[in-house]
Amino acid sequence: MSVDKPIELALPASRPSLQARVVWGDNVVTVGGGAPVRVQSMTNTDTEDAVGTAIQVKELALAGSELVRITVNTPEAAQAVPYIREQLDRMGVSVPLIGDFHFNGHRLLTEFPACAQALSKYRINPGNVGKGDKRDRQFGQMIEAAVRWNKAIRIGVNWGSLDQELLAALMDQNSRRDQPWDAKQVMYEALITSAVASAQQAQAMGLAAQQIMLSCKVSGVRDLVAVYRALATRCDYALHLGLTEAGMGTKGTVASSAALAVLLQEGIGDTIRVSLTPAPGESRTQEVVIASEILQALGLRTFVPSVTACPGCGRTTSTTFQELTRQIDDFLRAQMPVWRASYPGVEMLKVAVMGCIVNGPGESKHADIGISLPGTGEAPAAPVFIDGEKRMTLRGENIATEFQAVVESYVQQRFGKSAASV
Repeated sequence: MSVDKPIELALPASRPSLQARVVWGDNVVTVGGGAPVRVQSMTNTDTEDAVGTAIQVKELALAGSELVRITVNTPEAAQAVPYIREQLDRMGVSVPLIGDFHFNGHRLLTEFPACAQALSKYRINPGNVGKGDKRDRQFGQMIEAAVRWNKAIRIGVNWGSLDQELLAALMDQNSRRDQPWDAKQVMYEALITSAVASAQQAQAMGLAAQQIMLSCKVSGVRDLVAVYRALATRCDYALHLGLTEAGMGTKGTVASSAALAVLLQEGIGDTIRVSLTPAPGESRTQEVVIASEILQALGLRTFVPSVTACPGCGRTTSTTFQELTRQIDDFLRAQMPVWRASYPGVEMLKVAVMGCIVNGPGESKHADIGISLPGTGEAPAAPVFIDGEKRMTLRGENIATEFQAVVESYVQQRFGKSAASV
């Protein structure tokens, strides 16, 4: 069979959107308008605990979160926000803070101006700002704070806390259609209408369109895809993506990956969050790692060196390659906060840790640096390939330590500033 055209790499589409800026000090995080898709996360500490919250924000930022959201739900939490910001600044952590407001945000932003100033962005849920006449007044107070302090906002609609008055009105309107929509379609429309109408109201009050981001979060994969496809055609605001209440472990990881990958491949989405429920004792930073991995897998961002590793089979009854893969992956992630400053471009590094002779040498040659460990019945030797060529063979009990040293030496030689200047 002859083929006339080569297979082309399917690159993500591009959706034009306004560029927003989230600022703290000298750190300006651009969102939308062709900027890289940003990773966001949220703390699960009690915000009234300023030290504990600042420590977790730092952990999330070091893991790669470019924006961190904190709950601001009580006067005491609002009072703690400036101290959290102060602690972060002392630690040299300039990540912008987003205040998550529900029900009483209008009062907290008005009564605690130091809180309003210390935050870089406000998350406003139109379904939780009040009912009837109070809704417009209380929503307006929050927008006035954003205008006064020149802050960005996210209008964050959630199907678990949707504006019930709007939903009832749309259901009533739907009942008069010749061919009524089903209930789920009405809910989709309510989500989008709430977000877009609220954004337009904020603009009418003086907030620039470039200071507004939208989200319409649901917990179903297909629902999220449907809602955001429609939302993307109805506005040019920057969009934040994420399944709400995605779940724990593999369920939350797979569901978030499936939904976000579809939308990102279509060019929809300017910031993302993986709302993962941590397993008992699991670090909150896991959601940041997964979000980063989604973007890296799609070729949209590069955060850490990639490690190619075989899954194992009957040829690899030894666990050596599994242990080495974990050690190398942990080593690379642990080094990245230091390496980013000293070795520009190191996140592009590709490492292969393979378990037998079938694909081991080939995959190792494709990587920048790779090792092919001996499978069952193979000679107890591990050839190391650097830049596609076999450079050495490791043997004995210290293969892991020796290969780690080889990787570090390669990083220094290839990505060191002296090497870059040559």
